Amino acid sequence: MAIPGNFLSETTSTIDPNTSGWTPKLNCTLSKGVGGRVGDGCLVVKSVAAGEMQARTVSSYPVTAGTVYQVFSDAAGASVPERIGIRWLNAAGTEISITWSLYTMAASSGWHRVGVAGAAPSGATQAQVLLSSSPLAGLVNQYWENVYLGLPIRTTGNLFGFGTESSEIDASGWTPLANATISRQVPVISWAVDNWTAGGHTIAMTAVAAGNASILAVNGPSVTPGVEYLAYAYLQPPVLTANAWIELLYFDGNGNQIASYRSVLAAPGTGMYRQRVSAKAPDNAASCSVTAGLDGASAGQILRIETVVVTAAPQLQAGTVVPYADGSMEQGVGQWTVASGVATLARSTPWGAQASDGSYSLTVSSSTATASVVRSGKFPVSDAPGNNFRAQVTSHVTAGTWSSVNVKIRWYDAANVDLGASTGVAWSLPGSGWYSMPADGVAPAGATQASIELTTTATAGSSVLQVDAASLWPVLPLTAVTGFDADGYVRLTLRELPFGFLLRVQREGPDGLRTLVRGPSGLIDGDPTVSDLLIIEDHEAPFGVSLRYHIEILNADGSGASTRSSAQIMLTLADFNEAWLKDPGNPQRNMRVVVQQAPDWDLPIVQTKHKVRNRQNAVVLSDSRGGLEGDLAVWTRSDEERKALRLLLGSGNTLLWQVAPGMGEDDMYVNAGQVGLDRVGRLAQEPWRTWSLPLTQADMPVTTGVNGAAGRTWQDVVAVYATCADLLAVYATCEDLLLDRRTG
Repeated sequence: MAIPGNFLSETTSTIDPNTSGWTPKLNCTLSKGVGGRVGDGCLVVKSVAAGEMQARTVSSYPVTAGTVYQVFSDAAGASVPERIGIRWLNAAGTEISITWSLYTMAASSGWHRVGVAGAAPSGATQAQVLLSSSPLAGLVNQYWENVYLGLPIRTTGNLFGFGTESSEIDASGWTPLANATISRQVPVISWAVDNWTAGGHTIAMTAVAAGNASILAVNGPSVTPGVEYLAYAYLQPPVLTANAWIELLYFDGNGNQIASYRSVLAAPGTGMYRQRVSAKAPDNAASCSVTAGLDGASAGQILRIETVVVTAAPQLQAGTVVPYADGSMEQGVGQWTVASGVATLARSTPWGAQASDGSYSLTVSSSTATASVVRSGKFPVSDAPGNNFRAQVTSHVTAGTWSSVNVKIRWYDAANVDLGASTGVAWSLPGSGWYSMPADGVAPAGATQASIELTTTATAGSSVLQVDAASLWPVLPLTAVTGFDADGYVRLTLRELPFGFLLRVQREGPDGLRTLVRGPSGLIDGDPTVSDLLIIEDHEAPFGVSLRYHIEILNADGSGASTRSSAQIMLTLADFNEAWLKDPGNPQRNMRVVVQQAPDWDLPIVQTKHKVRNRQNAVVLSDSRGGLEGDLAVWTRSDEERKALRLLLGSGNTLLWQVAPGMGEDDMYVNAGQVGLDRVGRLAQEPWRTWSLPLTQADMPVTTGVNGAAGRTWQDVVAVYATCADLLAVYATCEDLLLDRRTG
């Protein structure tokens, strides 16, 4: 999979099919090896003699002075540690300086990540990637693959900027709180090949003396009171018994700490483990930060920290009222209690041993073969009376036996008076796998709060049940459609999609014919479900035709699992003098234009005519007849429309032309040739223009995906750029900002 935003070509990055993107710089020869991570190829850098050897990219890549760039690679070599660098060049190709990473802390024959980031120095216009190691003899091999050079890759939605999330630049995003010093290290860690936000440098907190030690992220981003936030980071404890933790802190407008929430790592070893902590921002919260540390540390012990993120807490189910801390049990049992019975509650241990979501689950233990009632906290539910809600948990058995788990919703009024529970559903647990167990209930009059209630019945002593991914949400239609005539599209909403399945979405016309609908990766034909909620904007839906959507949920092997259909819907184009011109991959460019004259179509054909001597009729050899060709004349009525049409036509992409029903034309995909643009009148200030668009009928683009912000929000912009003036130097247009197309 190509690394997004990589300046390097696929050949240079993956060393497949050859090493043409690389050249020796010092004391080495290059060859193509096998056993790579992205494809089979990898770059083998072999020393000629003892001493440092360096390889560099053949090409130099344009950079802008003052802009931060990042480089990383996966490396392997059993003999010596390695480092990676960015070589800065001026316009004449002369080296200005090199930004080097630290050396890896040890040599390793397994693939591990190295990386560094830094600002391009004054005068730099180009950059190269440098790979370096210093063997003690000749003919020593070092292996490289999965190489990246480009703008920093950060976690979308992170309130922290790149400098705090990653320590690839320096350690300035952190300060000691107690009994600690801060440095950077590059431990030998094998990250997933597509985990591009992790690896390279880590923050190393060293305990100065025996006792508690902690450090603080100094860049406190703004938060919104009442919003639940999730903080997480990878923690590497010094020993298995270390008490390592992460805290989410909230501060008021004066910078005073007003709340803190801690999550302790139950480490299964001394590797890197992602630890999460979440909490709702208090009413007077203005900013937040993260601390990490060791309790009861020995002098000299080191806690390493990697990929620090604070973001809006995810919802385990769209619309759930259960906070993440109570739904995923990442920092403890939350507000869950035992209402009756002998059961006891605890967070599962160690990290990663029992979890459906995240790394932990709720452990329900029963010492006897009896029933116990386990209940979540009370959570506000708006507009509840008379409406249907659904509670759901995911559970499995780890010890003993359980006859059933009865899932209910218990209701409360504003004064916390118990209004009773729904009938519930009793679920049996046939094996040790994870099972999702939903139950519906209609809220009674006066209900303003609700909790999830589980009646767990053990049939043997010393039985243990794990519960995770707890959610409670108002039940809405699984499939909904809404038409937006003025904007020319249909919005399709799909709810409660199952994870781990594939999805196919088709538009069905009145004739029963189905056409695949377009998504971010192209036509949605076997795309994996990554969320229980999916909203699709279908900008290619026809006008004046009753249509519906057919949704297929597929198993991993492509076989059918279930299907859905939407209600019927029709888009309307009110003014038959107008037509739509749309770019399927860039719907933000779509626009209506006034039709001056519809095309007079030609049906071209390529023929060769041969006159045979002494025969009356020629012999004609014909190819198949081509699609329609003709000139569409349209008007734009303002400078804004003129600029919009130029933007739409500027890419040269295949377009969709749509007209009102009854105009004697079918919707079709077209390519526009050389365009004529004239004023309607002779006055310079006349805003109307007449356009002549030579159209050639085209096939529907299959692989073109719908461009979008890909989850980015204004918070991602604020985390990187301090002022609007900073944006002007990076994004040429508002569309470039939307799509994160940076110029430097």
